[in-house]
Amino acid sequence: MAPARRHFLFVVLGALWIAAQPVMAAETLKVGLVLPLSGQLAEAGRQIDNAIRLYLEQNGDTVEGTRIEVMVRDDEGNPDQTRVAVKSLIEDDKVNVLAGFGTSPAAAVAAPFATDAQIPAVVMGAQTSLVTTRSPYIVRSGATLAQSAATLGIWAAKHGIRNVMALISDFAPGSDALHEFSKAFIAQGGEIADEFKISLEEPAFGPALAQIAQAKPEALFVYVAPWQVHEVLDAIAAQKLREAGIKVIATGDLTDDATLAALGPSALGIITAHFYSAAHPSRVNRSFVEAYRAAYDETPGAMAVSGYDGMRIICDALRAREGDTGGEALLKAMKGLSLKSPRGRVVIDEKSREPVQNIYLRKVERRGEEIVNAEFETIEAVRDPNNSRAEH
Repeated sequence: MAPARRHFLFVVLGALWIAAQPVMAAETLKVGLVLPLSGQLAEAGRQIDNAIRLYLEQNGDTVEGTRIEVMVRDDEGNPDQTRVAVKSLIEDDKVNVLAGFGTSPAAAVAAPFATDAQIPAVVMGAQTSLVTTRSPYIVRSGATLAQSAATLGIWAAKHGIRNVMALISDFAPGSDALHEFSKAFIAQGGEIADEFKISLEEPAFGPALAQIAQAKPEALFVYVAPWQVHEVLDAIAAQKLREAGIKVIATGDLTDDATLAALGPSALGIITAHFYSAAHPSRVNRSFVEAYRAAYDETPGAMAVSGYDGMRIICDALRAREGDTGGEALLKAMKGLSLKSPRGRVVIDEKSREPVQNIYLRKVERRGEEIVNAEFETIEAVRDPNNSRAEH
């Protein structure tokens, strides 16, 4: 056979061999997203889910050649359902990252699974400080309740408030919020004159608020379950606390931006401390709010930002590791990450794996036709007072 013809035959056979080989699929990073998408906490889960979808729509679902697949499970806010979902995601679906978790009990249930599987668990909803101590693989993208409550306690004492009463729902988050607020407030010379715990099952805010109105403290600290917010604000308005000169102060959960419009005038004047406001005056936040509203016809709240930044953390870690989906590699890349978030700059503390971020003092005000959480003071680079140390 002539050399030229032999060469041509080799080229053709080589091309046919290449064509016959299976196309190598891009590697996939599987994210197991566990959220309360039904039940009383569904609003928080829906915000996180929406924001994750928005982030991937804006930035694409492929990083460094690795495609991101999000596998969503509804745990209904029930830890037993969380356990079933997480176990299945790890053992059956072989996920590379766990994420979501709307409550601290859900995150606590997931913690040993993440440790055993040696994969990161990005906690987007749960706010108890203890969460990150349950597993060295947990990274938090949102905030701790202590960051807001302690900041509010310090701010109140430093701004002349000395006498406070408290009204909380009788459940773990309410007790945590009051504990963190009281600890910081009392350390600054403040006094908690009295506290009222209201049943989750049969709430009766009127009698407690009548006593508070009569006692006339300088301020009332409030933390109630999300599904009780409308009722407690209506009861506060009925007792005319604001007209009596009693300030209503709270962590930002009470006037979350996602539900603020529905709360109406009863929320006006409430002062809160929180890590996010949809009215935050930055270009990054304006773009985020506009995109979220365009996609879902509603205003994003704190859980939306937690979900958005949680997915950013996962993608940035994957990018830093050049597409490596190994759990240890991803976890290492998540530690120390710095994010330019809609809420401002956020850094993931390398040791505690908690977000270090600004906490904003906000006041509910009317701006034109809109009711907003207007920021009036910024406390920069706040660490979780329980897990993060300044020397880190």
